[in-house]
Amino acid sequence: MKKKKKVLVTYNMFRSGYAELIEKYDVTFPPEGVESFTYDEVLRMIPEYDALQSMFNFPVDRRLMDAGINLKIISNYAVGYDNVDISYATQKGIQVTNTPDPVTEPTADQAMGLLLAVSRRISELDRRLRFGAVKVGLLDNLGHSLYGSTIGIIGMGRIGQALARRAVAAGMKVVYYNRHQVTREVEEKYGAKYLSLDELLCISDVVSINAPHTSETHHLIGERELSMMKSSSILINTARGPLVDEKALVEALRERKIWGAGLDVFEFGDYPSEELLKMDNVVLNPHTGTQTFEVRNEMAAYVSKNIIHFFEGGPVAKVNRID
Repeated sequence: MKKKKKVLVTYNMFRSGYAELIEKYDVTFPPEGVESFTYDEVLRMIPEYDALQSMFNFPVDRRLMDAGINLKIISNYAVGYDNVDISYATQKGIQVTNTPDPVTEPTADQAMGLLLAVSRRISELDRRLRFGAVKVGLLDNLGHSLYGSTIGIIGMGRIGQALARRAVAAGMKVVYYNRHQVTREVEEKYGAKYLSLDELLCISDVVSINAPHTSETHHLIGERELSMMKSSSILINTARGPLVDEKALVEALRERKIWGAGLDVFEFGDYPSEELLKMDNVVLNPHTGTQTFEVRNEMAAYVSKNIIHFFEGGPVAKVNRID
């Protein structure tokens, strides 16, 4: 009897999304009651496994790949893959895959939700009402309208375009900055205008960051960029925390150089700077852009399909090219 491929899953996820993978292969999850395997546990176990299903926050480095003497594929549970040493995986002939499709719509939902919460001060006024600290009057709780305003989208990929669709439905005008100009068809679909980053920052009422984090995009938005934005503008970041210089953002929010910010990610890890927690003009979420019941199962099915198709033939969402 042919020996089943062995798959190691680092996090104790819902099993329903892994049903097909479990049926076909020998799949190991963390024990019941344990949230995830530690790095050292995976390092000790990995020599026995043909596939590793890593999470976006689990480091897959040279040491781990060297220990994975049978490792053929790393199926990353995320659209990003900065937790994986891609160049070394390529050198070792290990395929790396990700999950771009399931995260698109929920992340765009998150960006739009943060935008609404900041522009209309929803979170702030909810807090004030609960503690009896709100004054109700015609001019006491003013926010900003979205209809007729301009959204500047930095990164016009899948998520950027999904956000553009929502913005258009809300009556907003769309401008964008991207490494490369998108096709005329895409521009016409959203009435989107391609601008330089500086131009976008100067004219946008809302700036949404939807770009990957690389050495080139680190601190893409810093003191200089924030100073170019309107005092009434809003910054939204649902991409990666280090795209924004958080210290510069704190200063811009404190000095009211911009109206507000909506952040799903933070520069220094899973939690925001202490200063941000004390500010009313920023809405904070703990990286929940893809955290819905539906999407968690879709992502599990997607990482499973990547592994199955890799071993049995079929399309996979490849991050690196293995010749």
